[in-house]
Amino acid sequence: MSASSKLPPFDPADLLGLDDLLSAEDLAIRSTVRSWAADRVLPHIAEWYEKGELPDIRELALELGSIGALGMSLEGYGCAGASAVQYGLACLELEAADSGIRSLVSVQGSLAMYAIHRFGSEEQKQQWLPGMAAGEIIGCFGLTEPDRGSDPGDMQTRAKRDGTDWVLNGRKMWITNGSVAGVAVVWAQTDEGIRGFVVPTGVAGFSAPEIKHKWSLRASVTSELVLDDVRLPADAALPEVVGLKGPLSCLSHARYGIVWGAMGAARSSFETAVAYSKTREQFGKPIGGFQLTQAKLADMAVELHKGILLAHHLGRRLDAGKLRPEQVSFGKLNNVREAIEICRTSRTILGANGISLEYPIMRHATNLESVLTYEGTVEMHQLVLGKALTGLDAFR
Repeated sequence: MSASSKLPPFDPADLLGLDDLLSAEDLAIRSTVRSWAADRVLPHIAEWYEKGELPDIRELALELGSIGALGMSLEGYGCAGASAVQYGLACLELEAADSGIRSLVSVQGSLAMYAIHRFGSEEQKQQWLPGMAAGEIIGCFGLTEPDRGSDPGDMQTRAKRDGTDWVLNGRKMWITNGSVAGVAVVWAQTDEGIRGFVVPTGVAGFSAPEIKHKWSLRASVTSELVLDDVRLPADAALPEVVGLKGPLSCLSHARYGIVWGAMGAARSSFETAVAYSKTREQFGKPIGGFQLTQAKLADMAVELHKGILLAHHLGRRLDAGKLRPEQVSFGKLNNVREAIEICRTSRTILGANGISLEYPIMRHATNLESVLTYEGTVEMHQLVLGKALTGLDAFR
């Protein structure tokens, strides 16, 4: 570098200059989602969280559809056809507002819509995807069962043929969007193996009681799905997949969004701690001027920006068709763990104020406790990586 070279100004909000990796279109999409979240979520989220409800979910879904955030990385059928990096940026901005909002979008687009888009018939795609992309139809994804979390291959929900129809019986648990969904993608054991079914939620025998008394993801609709002799026509089954690879590929797509989203919660907590440290005074000066506080801020900044850089790398691999499930596990394991630690450290900088809903930190921290274990627990992702490293399967 010559002596006359002029360095760009240092931006504390972009420590590594990661915005240099983004195109003008990427930045515009990020700005759109950030502005929407600032206008529609942030003014209300503390109240929604405290009450344990998401009262405007149908209106929010329509608005998210209008900005192209639902199924945004899918092609056709009213979907935006955005890149994986652009979808990741949207997830980061949504989770910077609240994990529950990002979960709404993830389940809609990366689970329910993705399953229909990848494994559905053309008729199923035409029937459901345009309305889901617009937010007119909310979808949910029924895989987890009351006693079957990390071992979905042992699911107890059954689908049996009765003439040309299918009859489904079983229960699913911890289902985001369940009680407000117009369509559910439900996975069940059949004589042929595990299959997915597109279930209109108004069909006889289907119910979705909402789960209350949660201490995490409180601004999110979570339900049980009950299927009691639910009768479906033959064409309700997803025709293009049989076996666990169906639901697991959907989960991998959703986990990718979590890799980005977790960094949104971390960024919100970190920025809150930085701002607070500049104004909170003890012993005659702002606490941000003390070495121990600066050490905390520096360590959080390093992990935050490393996590965002990792998300960028995985997004580029996904856009190139090179992203492996093991690499998604790497990203989810690292970024969610580090996001929780950033939230906890930020809370210490705010002291007692850190537990107040006046600030977002404790809300993010409790939400991330759910994100840590859904769509693959820490232990499952460790074992995925362990098998990849050794070639030995420790699951069984």
